[in-house]
Amino acid sequence: MKAALIGLGMVAETHVRAIADTAGVTLAGVMSRDATRAQAFANRMASVIGTAPHVFPDLAAIAASDVDFVILCTPPDSRADIVATLVAAGKPILMEKPVERTAKAARTIVDICAAAGVPLGVVFQHRFRPDAMALHDLLASGGLGTLAAVQIDLPWWRPQSYYDEPGRGTYARDGGGVLITQAIHILDLALTFTGPVSRVQAMARTTALHRMEGEDFVTAGLDYASGAVGSLVATTASRPGGGDCITLHCANGSARLVHGRLTIDWADGTTENIGLSSETGGGADPMAFGHAWHQAAIEDFAAALRDGRNPTCTGAEALRVHVLIEAIIRSSTEGRSVEIAP
Repeated sequence: MKAALIGLGMVAETHVRAIADTAGVTLAGVMSRDATRAQAFANRMASVIGTAPHVFPDLAAIAASDVDFVILCTPPDSRADIVATLVAAGKPILMEKPVERTAKAARTIVDICAAAGVPLGVVFQHRFRPDAMALHDLLASGGLGTLAAVQIDLPWWRPQSYYDEPGRGTYARDGGGVLITQAIHILDLALTFTGPVSRVQAMARTTALHRMEGEDFVTAGLDYASGAVGSLVATTASRPGGGDCITLHCANGSARLVHGRLTIDWADGTTENIGLSSETGGGADPMAFGHAWHQAAIEDFAAALRDGRNPTCTGAEALRVHVLIEAIIRSSTEGRSVEIAP
């Protein structure tokens, strides 16, 4: 299968490396609004895939090409027109998070793809972590028992230089700060374990450590539809930056996911460890992670197209985390608890 890559920012090289290691998928070409930048990127990627990939001159060229799907890595403020053109050409889309800057805009993109029957997947690569999949299996088996409480922690660090890039951390380009840009991954993963949140009580702020429009610190109390309760702390103001962590406290024990490792403290006093610690990009270098999880996401999307099934994370599924993020921000802005409709 042939893939085209649109948007050549920080994560683009990760996708090229992932495609290079994915059997049955090749990189047909890349595209950026800046043709000079696109060619420079293509030349640099020759060392990864053996030859410089083709540079598409514009979106129309991709739409008219024989590529089987498109990986979309542009900032969320530039998605709508690109998606409309690709959908008109019948090109399946695998996009980096977030779908768009707001839940309403994200839902519009999802609806456009659904109405045209064009597959839409979202790269929530943390779902493919071996430790996360092991926890899914354990929960599915009922081994941990009833879920009682949840802790979600993202103690990351970003220097001011990160937010000095034009548009970063703004509502106009990114849709906000730490929630929609960093914590969206861990929140999406947590929802796959816990089911939906029914109510939030939150505080979102910008600390004195950053000059930015969006929030760099969020704390929230969470009520789950299942009856469980939870907490969230997410920040990019925690030097030097640590691994994101999800802890599930259940009737038969507590399960903790951190740095790619699953630790289970059973109620009988025994401890079980699954997986190996890994880098997650939580420190000053946001790209301090490998490409294996992205590779798994691409493999899953390609297999879904071949098999005629939905990918592991559809655009419709991604709306859950968008709605949760907006509820958290709304709760902070209005100074009250906010209920989330099923």
